[in-house]
Amino acid sequence: MTTLKKGDKAPDFSGIDQDGNKHALADYKGKKLVVFFYPKANTPGCTAEACDLRDNFERFKANNYELLGVSADSQKAQGKFKDKYEFPFPLIADEDKAVINAFGVWGPKKFMGREYDGIHRTTFVIDENGIIDEVIEKVKTKAHAEQILK
Repeated sequence: MTTLKKGDKAPDFSGIDQDGNKHALADYKGKKLVVFFYPKANTPGCTAEACDLRDNFERFKANNYELLGVSADSQKAQGKFKDKYEFPFPLIADEDKAVINAFGVWGPKKFMGREYDGIHRTTFVIDENGIIDEVIEKVKTKAHAEQILK
């Protein structure tokens, strides 16, 4: 699974958000970037996680953080998710899994005794120079902002 670790250079990704805007690692130089991967828009855990980040968005901004959500949902699904919960950050529609694979968060999962491939809920905190500062693999969906902003 995730082979990226603290101190590694972040993948030079680019993806398209819910509105068709392109986001790339280079766009965030000089800022801290939180890239959070979630399995599926509008599901209970993903909604709790994204809403917790939304509710703490001003704290992130005050600390020079930008946020980017990423899942394999379509632009339309990401747009509905963003609008429904009024997220102040973009959501990347990574249907071809280019960003997901670049960060190594796609792989085998187990749910209710069933095995399948999917996105592992993982968050990467990237510093101002594009270096991974932290990898959070055990995401607390209802208290994720606290895990990042400590």
